[in-house]
Amino acid sequence: MMKLTLTLALLAGPSFAEEWKMRDGDHLFSAHELKERLIQSDLVFYDEGRSVYGADGSYSYTYGGGGTWEGRFEAQDDSIVCVTFVTGSTRCDRIVENDGRLVVLTVEGERFPVRPSE
Repeated sequence: MMKLTLTLALLAGPSFAEEWKMRDGDHLFSAHELKERLIQSDLVFYDEGRSVYGADGSYSYTYGGGGTWEGRFEAQDDSIVCVTFVTGSTRCDRIVENDGRLVVLTVEGERFPVRPSE
C-alpha cells in the first residue's frame, strides 16, 4: 500500500499549485507555448548555469563551473516542465514570464531569473 501511495504522489507531480510561489505579474504558458519558448534559446542563469531544451525533447543542464546533466523533457500546461534525467531521477519546475523575463520556480519555493541569452 505504501508503494502505491508513493507512486501516486510521484505521478501527481507538482499539481499542487498552491505550493508554487507565484508573484503578481507571473504569466503562465500552455504546454505548446512553453515548449516553443524553451527551444528558441538556451536558459542562462546568473551563476552561469545553462539549460538547453531541444526540439526533439532532449535536455541538458551544464553547471557554471562545468559538469552536465542530460535527460528528456516534457512541457505541460500551467507552465510546468518535467525532466527525466539519464540517471532515472525526475524534477519538475514551473517556468513563468514576469516583466519580459523568464523565471524558473521550484517546488521548494525558489525563484531563479534567467538572463537574456547572447
